[in-house]
Amino acid sequence: MKKLFILSLFLVALTACTKNFEAENQNPYQISDEMLKQDFNLVGSPFSGLLYNLYGGQIEEDLCQDSWMGHLNTPTPFVGNVNNTTYYIRWNSYWGRVYGSVMSPSKQVIRLAKENDLPLFATWAKLIRILSMSKGTSIYGPMIYTNYGTTANVILYDKESDLYNLFFAQLDTIQSEFAANKDYKGFAKFDGSYKGSIPSWMKVVNSLRLRLAMRIVKVNPTLAKAQGEKAMSDPAGLITANADNFNVALLGNKLYMNVICFEWDDTRMGAVMESFLLGLKDGRISKFFQGPNLGQDPSLSVYQYKGIRNGAYCDAKIDRVPFSRVSEDFKSVQTRRNITAAEVSFLKAEAALRGWTGAGDAKTNYEEGVKLSFADWGASGVDAYLADATSKPVDYVDPKDARNNFTASSTITVAWNDADNNELKLEKIMTQKWINNFTNSLESWSDFRRTGYPKIPHVAKNDSSPDWGVIPADGWIQRMPFVNAERTGSAAAVADATTKLGGPDLINTRLWFAPAGPNF
Repeated sequence: MKKLFILSLFLVALTACTKNFEAENQNPYQISDEMLKQDFNLVGSPFSGLLYNLYGGQIEEDLCQDSWMGHLNTPTPFVGNVNNTTYYIRWNSYWGRVYGSVMSPSKQVIRLAKENDLPLFATWAKLIRILSMSKGTSIYGPMIYTNYGTTANVILYDKESDLYNLFFAQLDTIQSEFAANKDYKGFAKFDGSYKGSIPSWMKVVNSLRLRLAMRIVKVNPTLAKAQGEKAMSDPAGLITANADNFNVALLGNKLYMNVICFEWDDTRMGAVMESFLLGLKDGRISKFFQGPNLGQDPSLSVYQYKGIRNGAYCDAKIDRVPFSRVSEDFKSVQTRRNITAAEVSFLKAEAALRGWTGAGDAKTNYEEGVKLSFADWGASGVDAYLADATSKPVDYVDPKDARNNFTASSTITVAWNDADNNELKLEKIMTQKWINNFTNSLESWSDFRRTGYPKIPHVAKNDSSPDWGVIPADGWIQRMPFVNAERTGSAAAVADATTKLGGPDLINTRLWFAPAGPNF
């Protein structure tokens, strides 16, 4: 991961004064606390990094949920083709990003905000903590949150249900504090997302609340409904227009996918995306991917696009390097999507299916979500796409190894049909949400474990074992295990966390928010 750009400030020339010993002995290249206090720099400077570190890179995303959800897959047979993508855990590092790059620096921000009487900076930092921790708990389950920063010998984890209760309670406080300071401009120079607009961050609060409410709908439908309805009724509103999308600045860095694809040749289009996007005649395909590199492999000339299956059998990297790269457009992007208006529309569509007050009509929300997604990605043809009641996902053929072939599991079309049952309607909503969430596959993995949609194939090569947990041939990975540093350095805490997990610390243990069973 490239280092974040560090703000460099230089000391201006000081008026000579033999009595000002401190000023004369100040290192002219050292940033003093007094200088950093100017224009809120002391508390504001870390925020760009806090937001940037809501995401990971190759080993945290591309070789995990990007692959498991079929958005992208690697042509490279890492570690003898036995790795995370084939359900044998080699890399497990998102935990370190949550604590080392968000929780730790935000703790300092909260302390400095208190010391310098800048409470809204602490409020903002607490919101970013929830954004990060809600991702962490969707990966691991129990996490260290309420006890973070304590010096106890055994630092206990919070169970998932307690975490979500706390998230909702903290969002209440955050929203109240923002609402009382709507005209505050102190964030402006540190905010690459909204230029310091408090009303925009209030929309993020509501949209995040709705996302988290829907995540727990199967395990606690009463709380989910109450929190979802609160999000939809709050006067601050939701993210409903692409102009309001919560995008995070890359700070001059390249999008992770761009580096992995173009510089390392370690990621390509996912076969599941090929199956759905080609089959459904989806105009977003050209905004996501390129055609195969025909110059390297003329045998691919029969394919307009070619992806790699999740958990594929791979012998030599060069076999699939010519498969479809991501779009060249990603080379120039300087933001990354977090919560979009399209996602919010799909959340409201599901809320309507579940009868939540304020959700509106499922069909209207579904179609609006697709339209917003096409517009956000710059794709055309959305009206014809929404009217298509015949095109379906296509079977996949790997020209290099037939063991990776699969028959499409889904037979859905795009057009909404009010006569369909709620299960089929939900499948359509979740499939479109999954397509829209390209580059944000963790949300899709959370949705998939909760609902079973979209219908994707199992991994072709299943290397799961008792080491990390056995995934049956008809199953999918459910979580990441607690990191080894915790297992060895905090064994008692991990043992307690495992009891809160409700099953062994393995990749086949379902998380609290995603129990097996019907969606309705």
